[in-house]
Amino acid sequence: MDPHLLRTYVTVARLASFSEAARELGYTQSAVSQQIAALEQDLGAPLLTRRPVAPTTAGERLLEHAEPLLLRLEAARADVARMAAAPEHGLTLAVTPTAFGPRTVAALPAAGVTLRVLARDEVPAAVATGTADLGLVDGLAAPSDPLRLPDVAPLTTHGVSEEPVCVLLPASHPLAGRAGLRLGDLVDARWLDAPGSGLPLDQLRAANGGGGFRPALRYDGTDLRTLTALAVAGHGLALLPRTVATGVPGGAAVLLVAPRVVHRTELVHGGSPRGAAAAMADRLLERG
Repeated sequence: MDPHLLRTYVTVARLASFSEAARELGYTQSAVSQQIAALEQDLGAPLLTRRPVAPTTAGERLLEHAEPLLLRLEAARADVARMAAAPEHGLTLAVTPTAFGPRTVAALPAAGVTLRVLARDEVPAAVATGTADLGLVDGLAAPSDPLRLPDVAPLTTHGVSEEPVCVLLPASHPLAGRAGLRLGDLVDARWLDAPGSGLPLDQLRAANGGGGFRPALRYDGTDLRTLTALAVAGHGLALLPRTVATGVPGGAAVLLVAPRVVHRTELVHGGSPRGAAAAMADRLLERG
């Protein structure tokens, strides 16, 4: 399958317009139509209806494959370019909000750093495609267990740190005075759904072995101050690393005691880091 044709198809499907796709890709509309026709002939199935422009059933299935295929191609190109390029003096670091802790700050080079705060699933993709030299991603895990990261490319991961997790709730909440909380007792509580900043609700469900944890409010952002403000205002509970949940004005951080899980942070890179990236990786992975 020609990746150029696949990329054109994804663009037409996303914009629902041959003319808009042609404008974005820098082709003529006729060229876009010819590429879609060539892809349909290659696959032996119609992929788009024309009026309106929308994926067919076969086209919807192709879209499910297209994004990871194109991402994997970008990752391969970036990986080869990394190996061939001269070592860079600068460093681009992609992090999730709750992975950027004091240890990371202490390991940063004195100059030449670009810091990108991204949603959790975006960090491995940024490293795979070369838009970041290193990534720090986090999540819930059993002690010493690795995180389950998206399979976007052959990436190397290293455990950087583990710490307890706490439920952040208003100081006036009936459970605020508890010494510890069990996740199973909070299945029906009001939760904040903040996949870009807090620990995602699907990880809570997985840790508890079932469903529940319905969101009372969704926050699509990466700012921790916004998330903690929502929690202490009573809009929903949030599960956070202890260092983040502790000391929030108006809030109470209650330790999660069951199941036995930790907040785990991992370093992600492709190939062998060089220059500033290698130096920072060494500092992050120092034990002692």
